[in-house]
Amino acid sequence: MDVRELGRVEYEAAWELQKRLVDERATGRIPDTLLLLEHPHVVTCGRGLRPKSLVATSHPVFHVERGGDVTYHGPGQLVGYPVVQLKERGLTIGAWLRLIETALIDALAEQGLEAERLRGFTGVWARGKKLASIGVAVRSWTAYHGFALNVSTDLDALRGIYPCGLEPGQLSSMEALLGGAPSMAAVRRSVRSSFERSLA
Repeated sequence: MDVRELGRVEYEAAWELQKRLVDERATGRIPDTLLLLEHPHVVTCGRGLRPKSLVATSHPVFHVERGGDVTYHGPGQLVGYPVVQLKERGLTIGAWLRLIETALIDALAEQGLEAERLRGFTGVWARGKKLASIGVAVRSWTAYHGFALNVSTDLDALRGIYPCGLEPGQLSSMEALLGGAPSMAAVRRSVRSSFERSLA
């Protein structure tokens, strides 16, 4: 797997890059690829957007082709976009979502935080709070879009956003749950190694 750590990237640029990589992966020109990055403040709306999920926001809004509801991205959040050929790996979309969850749960354990799935929801939770959102799209059996893990995210930036019907207070960050902000570099290393193991 090729892992690219890109730093802070505007959402639209990362979206266009993913679509180019999907075409390259679908035709066998590149291996499975994981993009790790941060975005400036932005809100994205997936195909499952509910009318009451986005009440108000001052951030730019993009309507995209991934599954799922509304998602906030911003500084202090680790975003991952795995571009993976599912058919070659024998993965269904559901199995792919579970693999992403497992990789994040393992990475969080390495950072000293016990996390889990919550029945009826896609994503990763810890201590009853949602830490990571997941939403993917698939084209030519190649998955893209991915996950957003709140590391030291400013949770006030989520005001007016109700993803999957959740209240803002049901969302949290590693910083809030651990009582201090872990290093983004350390979290990125844990996530990277977890995905490399999962997709070896």
